[in-house]
Formats: sequence, structure tokens, C-alpha cells
Amino acid sequence: MDFIDLKSQYAALRDNINARMQAVLDHGQYILGPEVKEMEAALVAYTGAKHCISVASGTEALLICLMALDLQPGDEVITSPFTFAATAEMIVLAGGVPVFVDIEPDTANIDATLIEAAITPRTKAIMPVSLYGQVADINAINAIADKHGLAVIEDAAQSFGATYQSKKSCNLSTFGCTSFFPSKPLGCYGDGGAIFTSDDRLAQACREIRTHGQSQRYLHTRVGVGGRMDTLQCAVVLGKLDRFGWEIERRLALGDAYARKLKAAVPGLQLLAVRGDRDCVWAQYTVFVDEREAVQARLKQAGIPTAVHYPRPLHHQPAYARYADAQACPHSVLAAQRVMSLPMSADLTDEQQDRVVSALAAAL
Repeated sequence: MDFIDLKSQYAALRDNINARMQAVLDHGQYILGPEVKEMEAALVAYTGAKHCISVASGTEALLICLMALDLQPGDEVITSPFTFAATAEMIVLAGGVPVFVDIEPDTANIDATLIEAAITPRTKAIMPVSLYGQVADINAINAIADKHGLAVIEDAAQSFGATYQSKKSCNLSTFGCTSFFPSKPLGCYGDGGAIFTSDDRLAQACREIRTHGQSQRYLHTRVGVGGRMDTLQCAVVLGKLDRFGWEIERRLALGDAYARKLKAAVPGLQLLAVRGDRDCVWAQYTVFVDEREAVQARLKQAGIPTAVHYPRPLHHQPAYARYADAQACPHSVLAAQRVMSLPMSADLTDEQQDRVVSALAAAL
């Protein structure tokens, strides 16, 4: 089976996606064509945020937000070390300093109770990651940010469609940044992403920055980047939106089913905790195992693909080791040694899921 089944998704949406893409090919407006604004409006309606600014990738979204906040060299941004490199990468690229705070051992999201102690006079923002599809404790994080006059940037690359206390991920803080990388809950067929905010001033800054800092054609009022999401990719997202509500429901149901079946088949297996005031859209369905390489090898022999998100925390990566002591963030270090992701997508069948559960039970 596929780790993420994009082929079945396309088969179900072929006519809609093909028609959307053909419309772009017919009108020829490949950059900032009408589908860009149409997609942004649809995602505003979906999230409830006031503004959606489509950008070239989820990574670019983080960078543009930091630029919109006027991050200065040496400014600090608090984040988790247990995430993909892009989170810290954009802080450093913008001239900032990532300050790593450990995760909750059961959710793998940043531990909000540890954030305030990491704040210094140089702190500019907090960047929690909604890992695996579940939002971190954003109300607690927002309260800390308000107390200290800081911005909050939700790295929601894996959680688009998730809900936290009846509000959608990406509409929970100063900024929400998501990715439309093909494997994400809402993906295009290349790179793409979006920024969400309800702050008019910051939204305008982001729109200018994504187009080389232009407030109008050839009037560059700020330093910017070439950060536009192309029209064809917006057309793909639009082609997927009609089915997206069903896909989120299916992801939630599959996550519940995985938990129920794994508890029965593999007593004692550690699953990710999902807090009662939020859900998880399972961009990856991740469990904790010991002797991971041996378990993965047995699953591979049984025809079950797996992945590791992520095998090494950022403060153990050569590029970012100078930002924290190697002994720091012990929960992140342990999680990196034990996490293993199982096949997950809205088109995973119940029979396939049963195969995965049976194979994992045998492998363990």
C-alpha cells in the first residue's frame, strides 16, 4: 500500500481538478490569475480568518510573517526543536535566533508551561508547531504572548482543517501558516502555502512582501521576496475543496479507529494523546515504539510502509546545534528516537488499516 494514497484521491477528483487546471491553461494567467483570489476567499470562509495570503510554500509563509513583524538581527523566536527544519530555518534566515522549548511527552507539541521562562528582552515572537495535525495549547500561548507583547505564528503546515475549541487552525493567533505540499491534509500538486491573519496592517505587509515588496507595480516600499503561489496550484486546491470536508471527517474517523484497534491489538503501545478541547487531522498517524529500526524492517517485509517524523531534533542538527545544549529538551530527544508514522490518508480503507494493525502487532 502507499504511505499516503494520492492516486485514489486524484481518481475521485479527476474531473474537477482537470477542469480547474484546463481553465487556467485556457486563460493563461499563470501568476496571480483569478483562481488565486478565489482560493484565498474560499479559505477565508473556511477558517474564519479575515485575510488569506497565498504564498509559494509553507516555508515561505513563515519567512514572510517574520519579515512582516520586522524581525531584526538577534531577535529571538521561541519554538519547538521537534519539527521539520523549516521552522527554525526561516527564523535564522530572517536574521533571528531560535530559542528551543521542549515538548509535551504525550502530544509531541511545545509545552506551553515552559515558554514564559524562555522569554528575554530580545524575544519577538512565539512559533508553536501544530505537529501531526493537532494544535498546541494555543490559548495558553496567546496569553503569555499578550502579557509580554509578543506575536504568535502558528506553524500549521500539518494541521489545516483541525479544530481547537471550536475554532479552526490558522485562525487562532497573530498569524497562521500552512502548507499545501502534496502530502498535507489539503495539498496541491507541487509547492504552495498560505498565511492567515485578521490584522489588516500585517496582511498588507505580507501581500507586499510576497511580491518583492511592491505596494504597486514597480513601487517597492519594503524588502520582499518572490513568494507567490502560482495559479495552477491554486486551481488544484480549488478542485479539492468540495471533497475536503469529507476527507477531514474520514481522517478523524480513521484516527479514532487506529487508536481503538491498536489498543486492542497491541496493549501498552504508546499513542499520541489528543487533548479533549481539540482534534487531530492526522497529517501523520504517529505512534511511539522501541527498537524502531527493527520494527520498521519487519513492517517493510510485511508490505507496510512507515516513516519517521522526525528522527533528530533540531538542536541535534549540525546547522542548529549552536542554539541549544545537546542535553536540552530531553522529551524531544526521546521522541525523535521512538516516533514512527503509519500509513494515513483519507482514502485508506478499513481493510488496509486492519492490515497495518495486524502487521504492527506481529512486528512488536
